[in-house]
Amino acid sequence: MVIVSRMPAVIGRVSLLAAWLLVALTLPALAEVEPGDLTLTVTPELNGGAAPYAREMVLLKIHGVYKQPILLEEVIQPPLANFTWTQLGRDHWSKTQLPDGQSAIAFDRTVAIFPHHAGDFTLEPFVHRLTINDVGERKVVDVRSQPIPFVVAAWTAPTGGPDAKDPWWLPARDVSITDSWSRDPETVKVGETVRRTVTLEAQGVLAEGLPPRPVMRTRGIITFAGPVSRETIITPAGPVARATYIWDVKPGVPEVIPLDAIEIPWFDTVSRTMREAEIPARQIGGGLPDRETDGGIPAAPPAFLAATAGVMAFGLGLALLGIRRDRATLRLPTPIARDLRRAAGAGDAPGFRAAVAAGERAVPDLARRWRDEPAIRDGLAALDRAVYGPAGGEAPDLRALARALARSRAPSGQAASGGLKPLDGPA
Repeated sequence: MVIVSRMPAVIGRVSLLAAWLLVALTLPALAEVEPGDLTLTVTPELNGGAAPYAREMVLLKIHGVYKQPILLEEVIQPPLANFTWTQLGRDHWSKTQLPDGQSAIAFDRTVAIFPHHAGDFTLEPFVHRLTINDVGERKVVDVRSQPIPFVVAAWTAPTGGPDAKDPWWLPARDVSITDSWSRDPETVKVGETVRRTVTLEAQGVLAEGLPPRPVMRTRGIITFAGPVSRETIITPAGPVARATYIWDVKPGVPEVIPLDAIEIPWFDTVSRTMREAEIPARQIGGGLPDRETDGGIPAAPPAFLAATAGVMAFGLGLALLGIRRDRATLRLPTPIARDLRRAAGAGDAPGFRAAVAAGERAVPDLARRWRDEPAIRDGLAALDRAVYGPAGGEAPDLRALARALARSRAPSGQAASGGLKPLDGPA
């Protein structure tokens, strides 16, 4: 009962405080602010300096410079009716120095926008409503940016483009694909099931912009498609979209079943060209047979078995001595190593980090070995600071780091160098 009796008083105080704040935020300025004291600019970052196509990401850099102390602030964003948008991270406040030597406060925000269709548009002004302290007096001032003409280009190539239903239109800064199986598909037999998981990652794309699950059909297999999971990871350089496609695959015939590669076309927003990412071709069946199920094969003669055992023992001995060590090495899949080299050559730190993440998922044992090497560990730490740090940072030598990551390594517990030891005997 005591709590109930105090509620009206509490509500009254909260309402009074809210009303006071509302009045403070809506009061007009009582005096003119000197020109140049409060400025707000919005700058679109166009990929390659070219007009974007529909659904292509463009970054809006919102930058304010204010000489007066800021008590309260609120950014009022225009409707952006013809765009999808998302804010990248939190607002950043810092101290800056003007060309005349005066100190000021800098405000920065980055918004990623995605135009819905081609046409000529105008980005209406952003408004930064500031409550400032002007010689001890509180003033509310609206600082406006200038309207910006914004052209979204129409696709003129004979095929593809934003309006084409097939193939899927995917504008991105970079695209990577990771293909993994629950077991080696070549060892799967009739009636057994193996799970295939394909992860598609695209930079500069929202999750809903990724294509639907690719069609995986071929003669002789039964496929059960699992749910598609999608997520958007917000980074300072823009969103990174990730989709995971799952199939359970069951062969229905005893012979070898080839799975063709699946090409996913995408538009490279950096080079302004069409490219292709590939889900690699694989083979179902065709591995070593299970001898317990190979009925009807006549027994081999003892002499043949003895010779075969001798050859196998010799091969096993060579493997133990390190001659066949290459089968046990840890190395990056070729597509991921290629993505690392491409991102390093382009100086694309976010793309390089995405390829590293794909390698960590594809070969976890190799990723653990990376953390044991100081040069790679320090390089990856510097890369994370450059890509994900609030203030950014200097990226490491991406070419050298790519070479180090792509080197094959022996598994844990196995010597890095091997081979036959020299024979004992007199010098």
